Amino acid sequence: MHDQIAILIADDHPIFRDGLRGLIESERGFILSGEAVDGEQALDLTRKLKPDILLLDLAMPKLGGLEVVKQLARPPIPTRIMLLTAAIDDAQITEALRFGARGVVLKDTATQLLVKSIRCVVAGEFWVGRRNVQGLVQALQMAQMTQPEDPVKKYALTAREMEVLTAIVEGYSNKEIAKKFSISEQTVKHHLSSIFTKVGVSNRLELALFSVHHQLVGKRS
Repeated sequence: MHDQIAILIADDHPIFRDGLRGLIESERGFILSGEAVDGEQALDLTRKLKPDILLLDLAMPKLGGLEVVKQLARPPIPTRIMLLTAAIDDAQITEALRFGARGVVLKDTATQLLVKSIRCVVAGEFWVGRRNVQGLVQALQMAQMTQPEDPVKKYALTAREMEVLTAIVEGYSNKEIAKKFSISEQTVKHHLSSIFTKVGVSNRLELALFSVHHQLVGKRS
């Protein structure tokens, strides 16, 4: 048993990283091993620090989360990898688990459930979505059973955020969006920032591609 669980955070969103840091520093038995802001740094720091747990964002710059998992699998290291993501499909979960990830946790998971998932993984279990599973075979079966959700509900986007998102995909600038909805450009930026955080992207192009791929836009009610 570990007296303290050393955790490395790897996420490119400062606000989310701040939240994880606060959680780790406040939770008894957890210790912050370090922080990485892109995939390459996550790879280097994990190999150097060998933390008990790597909390790894799936959508990382320079090197994606899945690629980090694959590279850390050769040669294998004692660190147990848990992917944190706003969205992941069954194929990605299966691939991550097969290459050695021990957990997949959604970013909208309640704090105490995240704490529980970390402790379960340290204890040798797997974690998929919102529950712990005993072994790899069961974890892979769980991944296959994951039911697709309505994407708008899944990412908790508000009606206004959906309007802004649709306008972005249609090619409107911030200034044009502000005029279209009679709001300030600053408000548009706030909405964009919120959308980026919720779906796990970092720029307008990624957002547009993500929106089309996940069918967030295009369906008119």
